[in-house]
Parts: sequence; structure tokens; C-alpha cells
Amino acid sequence: MPTSLRIRAFAACSAALAITATATASATPGHHDPLARFHHQRIDWHPCALGPDDDTGQALDAAGADCADLTVPLDYGDPGGRTITVAISRLRGADTAHHVGPLLLNDGGPAGVSLHMPVTKSEVMGDAADRFDLIGMDPRFVGRSTPLDCGWDHGSAFMRSAGSDRAAYRQEVAAARDMAERCARTNGDVLPYVTTRNTARDMDVIRAALGADRLSYLGYSYGGYLGQVYSQLFPGRTDRMVLDSVSDAARYQPNLLRGAEAANEAALRAWASWTADRDRAYGLGDTRRKVLATVDHILDAAAREPLRIGDTFTLDEHMLPALLIGGLGSDLDERRADLAAIVGVLARAADGEPVEPSEALAGQLAFLLTDAGSASSSQMAAILCGDAAQRQGTASYWRDVEASRARFPLAGPLAENITPCEFWGRPAEAPTVLDNDTPALLVSATGDPRTIHPAAEALRERWPSSRLLTVTGARQHGLYGEYGNACVDTRVTTYLRTGRLPAHDPSCRAV
Repeated sequence: MPTSLRIRAFAACSAALAITATATASATPGHHDPLARFHHQRIDWHPCALGPDDDTGQALDAAGADCADLTVPLDYGDPGGRTITVAISRLRGADTAHHVGPLLLNDGGPAGVSLHMPVTKSEVMGDAADRFDLIGMDPRFVGRSTPLDCGWDHGSAFMRSAGSDRAAYRQEVAAARDMAERCARTNGDVLPYVTTRNTARDMDVIRAALGADRLSYLGYSYGGYLGQVYSQLFPGRTDRMVLDSVSDAARYQPNLLRGAEAANEAALRAWASWTADRDRAYGLGDTRRKVLATVDHILDAAAREPLRIGDTFTLDEHMLPALLIGGLGSDLDERRADLAAIVGVLARAADGEPVEPSEALAGQLAFLLTDAGSASSSQMAAILCGDAAQRQGTASYWRDVEASRARFPLAGPLAENITPCEFWGRPAEAPTVLDNDTPALLVSATGDPRTIHPAAEALRERWPSSRLLTVTGARQHGLYGEYGNACVDTRVTTYLRTGRLPAHDPSCRAV
């Protein structure tokens, strides 16, 4: 890492002690508000569509939403310094008699765009949506907000597998180092500030600029962590909070799938059983064992030589596991069918047959293997490494990979692999330690292969005033309005409508 970036990061660390005090003082009676020009800025609402090809903007406009760009400090420790913009959307609630206030939405990631969410979530919320102004937000440096792109020639920094041997792992070390150094060269001046804590501070600027005393919140996956950070930095400023597919803030770290290896291997076996029952449709094997053998054959072939998919893509042992695990995030038939179709293409490629990707598969491969995914992956890296960079030594990752491989042959080498965070600058602030008791509705599936259910249970234990809605028998990541489970949708919507948490932890069953 260049010395200049280390110096900037150190300076940011020195200023960090004052940042939370600055943000808290802004709402304390009798105190000068150093963020006054941000809290009281005039919001210039305008139509959302940027042109005839902007599907997101057109959908927002058709729903009656409007959009704006808010100004926020790059560094909250220096509110008089450089500024950036954060893009938001708003779908105003029509029920003024029961108006609650703003409900901010986050779709996860890290680095997930969320500007579109007022449209999609208003559909599942029904008339409860009318009680809120639904606010979509592209977090800082994401989507339509001030951009960040490290100029990588592929779009995967955190979903790469270590490979089958030490030589393959050495390639991963070199790739991770190169990604970190490129990001430092191209964006070193902003990297210390691309953090979850600063996104939470941006959320509070949005709250203040909207003229609200409190903020309701619905966040998915990483969005659950963001909600926890907001509750810690701004105690007492939340109203109704739903954290869907949530994990405990204490488990947050750059290796996103570490700890979820068993859940992913279980999801793979469940998918193989589903696929075996439909062997006439997919031809991957008429037993679970045979389907899993087909997957192993594909993995072995890619380790020997990258698979050629069409005229454009070659898929090697480092990227193939990401494609497979990416298809295990849901046990819905449609998603399982998508993965079965992909595995069918890969199986033919592994046999040396010429294959052509579907449009959907070509899009996934372009995101993983080309610069089409560079911006999104760069933003994810900046957030994760800026929050909790790891420095554990390159050899330790390989030891962890080898230790996990026997039990978790697909997920282990991916979950334990080195990331660019090993070579990143030190975080400007320490990770958030959660020690409040914010009332919230937590939502978790027992078989979630991304954010595992035991982590949601740990958060429930940490927050006695919260309630945990458990969806039993579901291998699903993202539940409310995404799983088609009427029990889940009804319980979450009821809480958003009334603001009353259940007396006890409720549960729903997967159908």
C-alpha cells in the first residue's frame, strides 16, 4: 500500500474520535450544529428518469416518485471540507391521517443500489406504505451517488475461490494485492471514508433534511448491519426497524461467507435432490449422489483447464465456485431451475462440447469475469475493507482453506480465501460495537446460506427489546416481499403499519 494512503488513513483515524461527537452534538439542544448546512439543505426534488433507457427511473416516475441528490461531507470529521452527493428517491405516503414519517430502504450488498426500492416495497406493503414516505438511497459511492471504480478488469474481489493447490492460491494472493494497489492508486483520497459508519451518518443527514425527528428503516442482509450501526451511532432516532436476513454486527468481517460454509453445502445437497427429482428436464442425474458427481466433474475439469463458454468467456477454478454458490441463495423452484440450467451448460463445457450461454448466464459471466462488474466490486471492497480490514498474513488463509476443504469442498476454499483487505489501508475507525437495545423486528430463515440463522439468534439475544421472526425450513436469503410467504409478509407489514412488535418471537413455515 502506498505510503501516502497510509498517511491519509492515519490522519483519518486521528480525526475519527471527533466524528461521532460531531454528529451527536448536531441534535443536542443548545449545541452549535457543525452539520447545519447539510441538515437544513434545500432538497431539489425532480423526476427520476435520466433518459429513455433508464428503466429504474421510469418505474419510479410511473409510480409517482421523485428523486434528489443530497450533499454530505466526505469526511464527517471535517464538515467544512470536501463534499459528495448521495442519490435518494421518495414515494410519498397518501395517508396523511396516519402518517408515520420516512421509511428508509436498503437492499444490502455491501454496495447494493437501493434507489428503486420504494416501488418494489410499496407493492408488498399495500396500504401500510401510505403511512410512510418511502425513501430509496444509493449509498455513498454507489449507483447514482458520487461514483467509485478502481478500474479492475473483472468484477469479483470477494467471491473468488483459492483453487485446488498452492500454486493456484499464489495466483489469488497476487490478484488480491493487485486489486488493492489499483484501488489505492485510483481512489486513495476517498477510501478511508467509504465506510458503513459514514453511510449511517449520511442516513441521519437524510433524516434531518427531510425534517423528521426519527427514521424508520427496512434493510436486507448487509442492510441489517447498516441498521445496527445507525442505531448505535444515533440512539433514539429510530422508529420502526425491520432487519431482514440479518446477521449479528459482532460477526461482520470481509470474508462474507466465513461461518456459512455448512449452510451452503447443505443448500447444494438440497438443490441436488430437487434436481434429481427432475432428471427428465435437466439430465444431471436421477439421484442426489449423481447430481453432486456432475458438479464435482465440472469443478475437476475447470481445475485442469478453464471452461470455455461461448466465444467470449473462460471460467476457471477461481470463479466457478462463485457462479455455483451464487445460485444457492434461494430454494424457490424458479431459482433452483436457473441453477440447474447453468449446471447443464457447464457440464457440457466440462465434456469439451461447444456451448452458448443464455442471456442471463452471459450477464452473470460478464459481471464476474470482465470490467462490467468493476465498479460494484470496487465499492464492495472499499466498504468491507474500510470497515474491518484484515491483516493476518498470506499463509494463514491457505491453512484455513486446507482445513475447511475436506468438510466443505465447494464453499470452504471460497469462504476462507484471501481478499484485497489483506493489502488495504488501515480503517479510519474501529468497527462498530453494538451495545444498545433498539426495538426491531428481525427476520431470518433457518437455512439461509448467506447470513446464517444462529447469527440472527445471537443478535436477538443481544437486543432483548427486539423480536425474531423465524422462517423454519427455508433455505432463503431475503424474505419480506421476496419469498412469496404470506405469513412473513403479513407479520412484517402488520408491524410496519402499527409499530407494535409481537409479544413473543413469532415463526412462519416455508411452504
